Amino acid sequence: MLIGAHVSIAGGVSRAFQRAQSFRAKSLQIFTKTARGWLGAPLLDEESKAFRREARRTGLPSIAHGSYLVNLATEDGALRARSIQCLIDELTRCERLGIPSLIVHPGGHPDERQGLKLIAGALDTVHRQTRRFRARIALEVTAGQGNALGWRFEHIAELLALTQAGERLGVCLDTCHLFAAGYDISTPKRYEGVMTELDRVVGIDRITSLHLNDCKKPLGCRVDRHEEIGKGMIGVAAFRCLVRDARFKDCVAVLETPYPERYGKAIRLLESLAG
Repeated sequence: MLIGAHVSIAGGVSRAFQRAQSFRAKSLQIFTKTARGWLGAPLLDEESKAFRREARRTGLPSIAHGSYLVNLATEDGALRARSIQCLIDELTRCERLGIPSLIVHPGGHPDERQGLKLIAGALDTVHRQTRRFRARIALEVTAGQGNALGWRFEHIAELLALTQAGERLGVCLDTCHLFAAGYDISTPKRYEGVMTELDRVVGIDRITSLHLNDCKKPLGCRVDRHEEIGKGMIGVAAFRCLVRDARFKDCVAVLETPYPERYGKAIRLLESLAG
């Protein structure tokens, strides 16, 4: 497992590698633009080249996280169009930067069946307009807060099946989201049970990345509140199982915990759990 962290792109996307190295990270995640806006500053050619140079220099693999504004399940025509265009723009940025995976929250809708169909249709539109891209979308398992979809493995499996180019999609597991959604990974036995279910419903081979976060709230709360590793309701045992799981040995796994200044300490803890 390539343990790293989500890092800032302040001053330019290429600066992210230096920040990741300061934590002795083995990987990193970035936003390719502001996460809370539809539009970002144009990605200049020189900055794209600098990002690729830094990737070669450090050898650190990277992933990107999509905008929090995107809702692929919405029935609001204007919001749907903006969400699709935003996703195309971010995937284009990933393609230019050489980032292989863009993590995306599927979206929210009060009607599960209708929402999943709308998400798959939006993904089809994105795929048609990015047909030759190497960069891929990874659907993130959510906590299920509000009417968010993607908090059951069955939701993710249906999206993989409904999307016409479903083979282009990956899946991102977030430990906080799993626990909040009701998947108990807090002991070795329960961890294995959840992974067996994941493999049966989705397929562990579809997992392309992980978010390593403890959870502030109890099992099944469906509230997305990240906590530092070992200081939340999940506990250290789950992370020991995860970092030792050979099925994820090549996955980029990044921290999104509340205090970035403590990333280095958390990375050392996770590496010590790997033994």
